[in-house]
Amino acid sequence: MPFQFHRHSRLRWIALALALGCASASAQAPVPDAASFRAVAALFGTDAGIEYRYGPAASAPQGPTPTYAKRPDQSYNPVSMQNGGDRGCSPDRWCGSWSIGGPLRMEDGPFSSSIINVAYVPDDKPAASFYPKRYFGVASLQQISVANNVMAVKPEPSWTTYDSPGFDGGANDANIERYAGTYQRGRTPWWPTGVALDRPVALGKCYGRLSWCTNSLVAYASGWIVAVGSNTSHDPLAVKLPDGMVPTGIAVTNSGEFALVAVMNTRTLTAQVAVIALAAGCQDCNPHDEASWYEDWGSHHRVYHGLPGLGNYIAGKYIGAVDLPDSLRLPTEISVSTGHDAYAYLHVANFWRTDVESPVNRTRFLDDPWLTQAIARTGMAVVISKHEKRAAFLDLRPLFEFYRRSYFAGTRAQFDALMDSRGDGDAQWPYTFRHDAGQKPRVIKVMDLPEAPTAVRMSLHAPHRAFIATQEGMLRVFDLGARYLDQEGAAVGQPGDIRPVFNVKVGRNPTSIAYVRGRGVAPGPRLFAPASTEQFLIVAARAERKIQWVKFDPNFNSASIFKTLQDSRLSDPIAVEDAEAFATESYVVSVADYAGRAVRNYLYGPIIFWPWGTDSGCPKPRGCALLGGAPFEYGGAYELPGRPFQMGGANIN
Repeated sequence: MPFQFHRHSRLRWIALALALGCASASAQAPVPDAASFRAVAALFGTDAGIEYRYGPAASAPQGPTPTYAKRPDQSYNPVSMQNGGDRGCSPDRWCGSWSIGGPLRMEDGPFSSSIINVAYVPDDKPAASFYPKRYFGVASLQQISVANNVMAVKPEPSWTTYDSPGFDGGANDANIERYAGTYQRGRTPWWPTGVALDRPVALGKCYGRLSWCTNSLVAYASGWIVAVGSNTSHDPLAVKLPDGMVPTGIAVTNSGEFALVAVMNTRTLTAQVAVIALAAGCQDCNPHDEASWYEDWGSHHRVYHGLPGLGNYIAGKYIGAVDLPDSLRLPTEISVSTGHDAYAYLHVANFWRTDVESPVNRTRFLDDPWLTQAIARTGMAVVISKHEKRAAFLDLRPLFEFYRRSYFAGTRAQFDALMDSRGDGDAQWPYTFRHDAGQKPRVIKVMDLPEAPTAVRMSLHAPHRAFIATQEGMLRVFDLGARYLDQEGAAVGQPGDIRPVFNVKVGRNPTSIAYVRGRGVAPGPRLFAPASTEQFLIVAARAERKIQWVKFDPNFNSASIFKTLQDSRLSDPIAVEDAEAFATESYVVSVADYAGRAVRNYLYGPIIFWPWGTDSGCPKPRGCALLGGAPFEYGGAYELPGRPFQMGGANIN
């Protein structure tokens, strides 16, 4: 259909027209004119933008849908401090709830919790049940928690951050409140100010490090990229993209080295991938006073942009953008991976004790057969365009190799000069593409897709694959070859290495692809045995109201459906995120119910308290089974003052 813009057309009409064009056109979409291009960019962060990116909402279920049982929620108040326990809650604060295990014990035991960050389209006028204030479209909730011989599986505000109904650490992330200037507690002089939080567009986080990939980055339509976190990890970071750049998607490399932001540039009328060099540090540390830093779970001594970190972002710099070809001007999603094995990253588990400042360590990072593996040499990103039915592949090797050489290949004097030159200028570290173009990632291939893509995800490790979901209901698997993501040397990849391998049917309008997360247990996750968690992805099929676990063979050359969740409560499942766990073996998945205006949790396997004694609430080796022997159990929901569409979570202990 013609791609035209009429002066009096509504944005929603544009979204519907574009969606219909994607669904029905047999040829690729026509190139939009300037007015249409800018009108599409204006959709992002709105309901019409969600429809444009993700296609039609859920339809009525075909046949009967189960309603899975739920255990009653019980209060932690009996073990709060005022009752002689160690849980820091009081009658006027949130104490939290639990539903599995028991009985409650006064001591917290091997405490563990996971926090999930949620992007949502906020209501213009929230329901009366919410505190009367402005909502900025990013919630941070406790996803799961284990303490006091019980487990919480209902998404809710974390008792560790709850601070009255007005600032509950829930419907507004605490960092978001501080950026907006509506909450001053805990705000330090270096907190960013003047951050325009208009409409959240996308949320991204790093997934490729075993534990400690903690915080998420949120892209707003205004061009601001901000960090949101958890109770123990919430350093401030706010980076403004150049004027005219409207974010449409964001992704973070495996260990938080770089953020890649897909943008529509309303000045140049082109699509680009903006690159932000990230740096992580200790909690509440001043990036301008590195002498005061301390060891915080093994964080760095200083601000090292572009090196692996633990996800608590303390600094970031926009270093430039990669132009996408004219054949892809309407990007809708992006995914990125270094393809670097998570265990290789853990060759440095504690950056504080393996400090980059040491000349001996820098030599080892460059040449030592063990330590050099802790630094990724390369990466790849995939950008999709739903309307244009295309995917673009970017080679990140120039970027990673440039940072590796800059930090480790020079003399001590050169390293000191590099660190002393840090600043916002083009020729200040980290250097911009304008100053040194040799580091700039390059587009290596653009592929036409047979149907409109709605979601994309890259494998975190070998064998290297890209997964692109298309609206008619297929998950399409692409082989990326072995050379582009080769971490051992300088193998040169070729565009022909990237090729489709096979498809697996996952249900109409698949809008989200999630990794199955780590369990952190010695016996290994038994639900998946003998396969590993790395052989699975979780896909939300919005139109069919279902969540599916896709199981791949070890070589990722074939796949089958392992498990399917459908529940009567799920009215519009648009995004899914598995809960990362530590020590306790648990299987909990969170679903963003867009039209249902809630985040819903479901259990899909047993709960086993491995670090606890055999008299624990869910004793090893069998643990707590799902109610009635059913394949799923409902964990509960957190209602939002808006419609959630993306999520990212991490275990934070």
